[in-house]
Amino acid sequence: MYYQKTVKETLKLLNSSMNGLTRQEITKRQYKFGENILPQDNSISKLKLFFGQFKSFIIYILIVAALISFLLKEWTDGFIITFILILNAIFGYVQEYKAERAIAALKSMQKPLATVLRDGKIKEVLATSLVPGDIIILQEGNFVPADARIIESFALEIDESSLTGESTSVHKTDQIINSECIISNQNNMLFSGTTVTLGHAKAIVISTGINTELGKIATQLKEAKTKQTPLQIKLNKLGKNITYTILIICLITFGIGLIRGFEISELFLSIIALAVAAIPEGLPAVITISLALGAQKLVKQKALIRKLPSVETLGSTTVICSDKTGTLTKNEMTVTHIYSNNQLIEVTGVGYEFKGDFIYENKRINPKDFYKIFEVASICNNATLENSSNPTEKAILIAAKKANLIYNYKRISEVPFTPDNKFMKTINEVKGKNILYMKGAPEIILSRCKYIINKNQIRLMDSKQKSNILFQYENMAKKTLRVLGFAYSKSDKESDLVFVGLMAMIDPPREEVKKSIEECKTAGIRVIMITGDHALTAEAIGKLIGINGKVIIGEELEHLSDKQLIQSLEQVSIFARVTPIHKVRILTLLQDQGEIVAMTGDGINDAPALKYADIGTAVGSGSDVAKEASDMILLDNNFSTIVNAIKEGRGIFNNLKKFIIYLFSSNLGELLVLFIGILFGLPLPLLAIHILWINLITDGLPALALTEDPISESVMKSKPRNPKNNIIEKKELFNLIIPGILACIGTLSLFVWYINKGDLIYAQSIAFTTLVMFQMFNVFNCRNVPLKETLNNKFLVGSVLISFILQILVIYGLNGLFKTVPLTLLDWGLIILVSSSVFIIMQLKKVLFKEPILSE
Repeated sequence: MYYQKTVKETLKLLNSSMNGLTRQEITKRQYKFGENILPQDNSISKLKLFFGQFKSFIIYILIVAALISFLLKEWTDGFIITFILILNAIFGYVQEYKAERAIAALKSMQKPLATVLRDGKIKEVLATSLVPGDIIILQEGNFVPADARIIESFALEIDESSLTGESTSVHKTDQIINSECIISNQNNMLFSGTTVTLGHAKAIVISTGINTELGKIATQLKEAKTKQTPLQIKLNKLGKNITYTILIICLITFGIGLIRGFEISELFLSIIALAVAAIPEGLPAVITISLALGAQKLVKQKALIRKLPSVETLGSTTVICSDKTGTLTKNEMTVTHIYSNNQLIEVTGVGYEFKGDFIYENKRINPKDFYKIFEVASICNNATLENSSNPTEKAILIAAKKANLIYNYKRISEVPFTPDNKFMKTINEVKGKNILYMKGAPEIILSRCKYIINKNQIRLMDSKQKSNILFQYENMAKKTLRVLGFAYSKSDKESDLVFVGLMAMIDPPREEVKKSIEECKTAGIRVIMITGDHALTAEAIGKLIGINGKVIIGEELEHLSDKQLIQSLEQVSIFARVTPIHKVRILTLLQDQGEIVAMTGDGINDAPALKYADIGTAVGSGSDVAKEASDMILLDNNFSTIVNAIKEGRGIFNNLKKFIIYLFSSNLGELLVLFIGILFGLPLPLLAIHILWINLITDGLPALALTEDPISESVMKSKPRNPKNNIIEKKELFNLIIPGILACIGTLSLFVWYINKGDLIYAQSIAFTTLVMFQMFNVFNCRNVPLKETLNNKFLVGSVLISFILQILVIYGLNGLFKTVPLTLLDWGLIILVSSSVFIIMQLKKVLFKEPILSE
């Protein structure tokens, strides 16, 4: 632990010196340690993405069905199944490839440089060439290129929010730390990926590349296994059930056929037809297209989906574990109150925006009335409006910008802020005179002031005024606002310091977050804050945005067993001062309890949790490491986008359920027609090519149109569905079975009637068309809308019309390929009369029993 070693001990351990390493030693160490980079695969494997689309049990069944068709020389069936497999893979591949390309475009392509001391000379080198033992020199605004132990520093402050989640800059020193402590308390260490916001330093590199704290996070990401989404798990289970059903039905059919003396070749044709009827060939394509369409909708809402199944996972989410800094808050310190001229003034505007008003007693006031505080704030300040700076200094500079009162006088000298003196002071030349400006901890500034300014009049400060200022300060501090005091002198001496006021600031919550969290509560989704920041700050932000509950800090977590932590999870809503390992532990324990967990975050420290979460969500302005680990990226950094995405995910699942029930009721009808026909010794009512046509084209188009059903307004007013529930719940099976039975009865009745006339092909054409029309009427039963709104989905109406036209084409134009014959108008009248029964009966059931066809 280098933070527990002196500078001298560290140099000795790393075999280095204050003059840096020699050229020869650097070459040796570069060979030993390699480049200072994290291993990453920047290329997008097109083949891997494409073949990844075939990882589904239902897809495996279809591949087997295609192979069997080719073995039995049923070329048409085999080619049709192969075509739909390839089409499905192309849809999924195109969407995921676009997402990966978008990720690549978001990544920074710059090559960072580092200032080093080598052979006693200061030089700039590529950060990738650094090795342990190198002496690096850091200035304000620099990125820290490797983990390092500080050798010497001057007023050094580091922004570690991307690594630890702490929103305020951390003061650093070269002093040894004697006890063990977590990363966020190692104040003599610098960590790769963090930023210098104030001061300068010299440090010795102790770790590079994969051995840095950032590298350890990258290792965790590589160790995390790819998780299956709830939809993938359910579809695989569904695929297995279909396989068992096919095997049982085929064995029964084969036995019946042998008893009845059927020829083996005829039996094989019957079994292929049954297998094709049992398999929903269109289901993978319809699901893929549906998820792709959902992903496109989400992109318009500023949510980039990296993996298609994640669209549905959003709808299953039961818990959102959110980072605070940059996700729930803006990661932009903002001045919210000013105390000056004996007035407590509210400052409007959030984050680093330059717009804002100054409000006193509900009225807008002119900031020129208390201009002096802005003069001190802008002069005794090292921040700039344009570049990365100390967040606190930038906040007070932006407050001055809002007032349009930024001053700039030549600086003569500076005493920087340190934890020991707790103030910063500068001496500037103002109109030929040297003037002292000071800011810092209010109690320190106040103790040094002799005078106070009130309404631009300087007076001696009495004890009552001092008590009032301390009272205002304490009130602000109780709200966990960070407070600074400001003063100036008419000379360069501290003896006549004039107190001008206080500024209070906070990293504010995003404006839309509170409403989004309320919506989550209504939807039965729990929101937990997991942050590296201080407990009091996290709790204060939690109260502002509606996350209420107990707070646990990381050190307490270390002493809790998994059982104790599981019990605590029921009451705890905020985890503070946690490490990346703590985050993953919390997530996995929630998942062990059956929760579907979404994790939002933007920092490097969030990456492992994003990887392990069911739906890892990075913000667009976050680190590349976080984006790489995520399933979804919020392009607008807006927390409410994830809530909108969850709403979209729920709607997509409801629509998925609609077309799954529709397709399976269709498949059940086909299966029963064939099975019962064979059971009673009838000729095959349908050929395999007829069933493929129904499953892929005439069923596929209307099923796809169901995905365009609008999302119900009540979708976010119910609890998340139980992840253990099947896609089709028991109470919905009735609405799947009845249409299938009705289709079987109607189709077989007409088939038997026409077969008695002695023309098998004619009877098969009737049965084929009747079953198609049953599906066309039944698709309207799968919408949860009043009867008068049945036709208000224009995509569905259009797809049914297209399917009907395609069926006419098959009957009258492609009858040679499909082995059909033309039908008369009388035939069509009879077919429509019989097939419309499914719509009439199911609508009557809905009215009589006052329950929807599907539960949402």
